[in-house]
Amino acid sequence: MCEKQQGKRNVGHQALPRKFLKMLKEAYHLLNKRVHASKSADFTKRKFFHATISMIALILLSGFMLAQVMSAIQMSRTISNVGTLKMSADIGVYWDASFTNRISTIDWGTLDPGVTKSFSIYIRNEGNYALTLSMSPSNWSPSTTSNYLTLSWNYNDQTVNPNEYVLVTLTLTVSPSITGISNFNFDLNLVGTG
Repeated sequence: MCEKQQGKRNVGHQALPRKFLKMLKEAYHLLNKRVHASKSADFTKRKFFHATISMIALILLSGFMLAQVMSAIQMSRTISNVGTLKMSADIGVYWDASFTNRISTIDWGTLDPGVTKSFSIYIRNEGNYALTLSMSPSNWSPSTTSNYLTLSWNYNDQTVNPNEYVLVTLTLTVSPSITGISNFNFDLNLVGTG
C-alpha cells in the first residue's frame, strides 16, 4: 500500500470518532427535545431519556470498535518454491504437444495456504517398448514439507506405446494449516515401466 493510500486510510479512521460523536449528539438533542416538549417531564421520563442515550452510545461505540477490529485483521503467507523433474531414460516430458519445449524444472510459483495449483504436461514414450507410467515426489526440503503438500496427477495407468504420448495434469495442494515453511523444493520422479 502506497503512502498516499495509507494516509487516506488513516484519515478515514480518524473521521470515524467524529462521525460517532456527531451521531450521538444528534440522538441526544432529538430525545432531549421530545422529553422537554412534554409538559410533564418528570423524573421517570428523564431517567428513561438518559438510559436511552446511554444505550445508543453503547451500540454506536460497539459498532465503531467492531469496524476498527475488522479492518485491522489480515493474514497472509507466501510460499516460494521450485521442483526438479527426474525421469527414466526412455520417456520425455514437455510443455507442448510438438515436443520442442522439454521440462527439466517445474516452478510452482508463489502459493498460499489452502491453494491448489496445476500444470498440464506431455509425457512421451521415447523408447522401444510400451510403458506404464508412475510418479513419486521425493527429497522434500525441508523434510516436513511433505506433511503439508500433496502432489497428485490424473494419469489412469493407460499404456503408452513407443512414440506416443499422454497429456497429464500435475496438481500440488497446499494444506491450510501449513506452518514454519517459507521456501521448499522436491524432486518429481517419473518412471516408465515396460
